[in-house]
Amino acid sequence: MESLKRKFLELLEKDLEFRYAVAGYLGLSEILKRLDVLAEEQIKIAKEQMELRREQIRLAEEQVKLREEQTRIWVEIAGLREDFNRMREDFNRMYRQLDIRLTRVERTLEKITLDIGEEARIIVKYRLREMGYDVEVGSLILPEAEINIYGVSDEICVVGEASVRASANIIDKINDSLEKLRTQYPDKLRSKILKVVYTSLAMPDLIERAEKEDIWVLKATGDTVKPKIYS
Repeated sequence: MESLKRKFLELLEKDLEFRYAVAGYLGLSEILKRLDVLAEEQIKIAKEQMELRREQIRLAEEQVKLREEQTRIWVEIAGLREDFNRMREDFNRMYRQLDIRLTRVERTLEKITLDIGEEARIIVKYRLREMGYDVEVGSLILPEAEINIYGVSDEICVVGEASVRASANIIDKINDSLEKLRTQYPDKLRSKILKVVYTSLAMPDLIERAEKEDIWVLKATGDTVKPKIYS
């Protein structure tokens, strides 16, 4: 082995062609090694490029799905907007119809209220005359109070309210009106006071309280609670 090495070294030193041949071989071997490394790197890069390509395809598919989903959502939004517009139109139509009906009801109630107020004053005046009192019965409108039934003579004052349907709360209104007359308009009262409730339908609580507080409750056909005049 040692002799072979010496021979090889002598050839390298003395034989120019041999030296070039060995040098060429060594250079080519290095190049081949580098080419092998580059080939491996290229294969690795190619695999990575394929993975990137697959990822790009997947992302493109996801983007298409997202675009389709977005389109579907916009279609649903458009449908919801149309439904909302229809509902708003229906609501506006119902509101207009309800407003018309309420206006009719208000007019009817106003007419009924006016009618029963006028009716109450006529009936109360007639019944007072039967009781021996000649009283002109009307309404009294003051800045502080509005009284449906009001009338005075030399000795008696009539204060009351008229309503189609009445509960005990209407007595509170009469008492409030009387208190305002006592404190602010005493000249409109007399020594004898008759509290009156004229109603077509008297609730049980009104009847019970009227009997306790001696308040006259009547309707066109007769008395619900008999009258009592007090001073």
